[in-house]
Amino acid sequence: MAITKTTVVDKIEVVGWHVQVREATYFEEDGQPVSSKSFSRYVLNPDSDLTDQPQRVVDVCTGAWDADTRAAYEAHKASLATEPESDATADEPASGLSSFQPTSTTTKA
Repeated sequence: MAITKTTVVDKIEVVGWHVQVREATYFEEDGQPVSSKSFSRYVLNPDSDLTDQPQRVVDVCTGAWDADTRAAYEAHKASLATEPESDATADEPASGLSSFQPTSTTTKA
């Protein structure tokens, strides 16, 4: 009656120059699942350290991040570092959202 915790990478997605990784964690007792899966996600960028990543993740990252992609990412980071900071504060909504007013609709059956 041994209970084991298993965590596996069950989804890898390439979105732009980001690689999104989803891990599923579940518990088993004598080979039978005893809990539902819980999920966690993390994102890797072309400058991420892949040392502790599973081989599947490393393979996807290596395929997605060629020299041109890495150069474009570095140029993007450099451009963000030289942009002036916005006057907006963290408490203010993003541009264009300040006039948004939610509405509700009630339907009677």
